[in-house]
Amino acid sequence: MAQNVKCSWQAALSLLGLGLCAALGVHFWRAGLLDSQAALRAYVDGFGPAGPLAFIAFQAVQVVLPVLPGGLGCLAGVVLFGPWWGFLYNYLGICAGSLAAFAIARSCGRPLLYRLFPRALIDRYDAWGEHHARFARWFAFLIFIPVAPDDYLCFLAGTTTLRWRTYTAIILLCKPFSIALYSLGLTVVFQRVLGLWR
Repeated sequence: MAQNVKCSWQAALSLLGLGLCAALGVHFWRAGLLDSQAALRAYVDGFGPAGPLAFIAFQAVQVVLPVLPGGLGCLAGVVLFGPWWGFLYNYLGICAGSLAAFAIARSCGRPLLYRLFPRALIDRYDAWGEHHARFARWFAFLIFIPVAPDDYLCFLAGTTTLRWRTYTAIILLCKPFSIALYSLGLTVVFQRVLGLWR
């Protein structure tokens, strides 16, 4: 029963975040900010340094408390700030959040996993955490590819014997590829969808 309540709460939070994102998208569309990336970037530039800093903080929090699908944040970064700056801000925010997730899990231990994630997800990846060397290799591979549940894996890593130095190296070196694929791939899809609407 408690598991169902937790999952319902997480689903409600995700739907709320998705709804807010959709509402913001409609607002931008009605304001003409989606007619061109230049108009949207000019709008964001109006916030000065606060715009990128707020976005980096949002991306970091997204890893620890996922409200939206991670791909949407990566898409937003590229659309709002362009491909290079968007990638950099995505990278900084996601890496910061990944380090925070590891630290939180290292401090709170395995009970935290059961409070935040479905049992089926935990059971699926549990066997990999039993042996340090094997987990480190699998963790690096899964962080490198863009389809694994990265947020959960960062928390799981914090409950293993993986050292901080190894974890940090994996995050900093393996994250760029998956972030680039999400960021640029979703941007192409977004531009094609916008092209169909016009």
